[in-house]
Amino acid sequence: MRLLRNIAFYVAFYIGSLLITSASLLSLPFSVDLFRARVRDWPRWQRWCLTHLLGCEIVIEGAPLDEPVLYAIKHESFFEAIDAPRLFYLPSVFAKQELFSIPLWGRAATAFGLVPVERDAGAKALMKMIRAAKALAAEGRPLVIFPEGTRVPHGENRELQSGFAGLYKMLGLPVVPVAVNSGPVYHRWLKKPGRIIYRFGEPIPPGLPRDEVEARVRTAINALND
Repeated sequence: MRLLRNIAFYVAFYIGSLLITSASLLSLPFSVDLFRARVRDWPRWQRWCLTHLLGCEIVIEGAPLDEPVLYAIKHESFFEAIDAPRLFYLPSVFAKQELFSIPLWGRAATAFGLVPVERDAGAKALMKMIRAAKALAAEGRPLVIFPEGTRVPHGENRELQSGFAGLYKMLGLPVVPVAVNSGPVYHRWLKKPGRIIYRFGEPIPPGLPRDEVEARVRTAINALND
């Protein structure tokens, strides 16, 4: 039964993903609002496939704030990256530059307002990224970052990427850490039923020393490691 559920999930999710991505790009020349609605269809479809085909449950403890902040999210699987437009309203996600070269997806990501991160770029590229992020925050859009920089196995508590503290300092925004435990359910070829929990931590004010903000974020995003 578990194998059949997985086959159904993979077939439905990937065919649906291709159709939704194509539909979003086709709608872009006609209406930005329609394009954004189609983009939000992707995480909705992922959740539907998870709950109806795999038998998963998604639980949210806490809620996003009604103001622009920087959300620092634990990264255990593709689930939370795809789910961001469902969890937040029009989020601008910091994503590695290589992802923007993916056919169809890269164009849609740029149009939606994701912020490319060039990890080995110089100061000029970094300032361009900061200006773009500040402009998006000024529009009232939440900013989302995965501060560990890559997917981390469930239960592992890694140091944050060095760029997180610099971004926090230059943006001057509060940080809301978000724990998620999607790894045991989603980050495997043979996925299994289970509960995926989001847990929103307490907002962390801007202007703290690097050691303090990193320690507080690390503790909060790993709150579901048990």
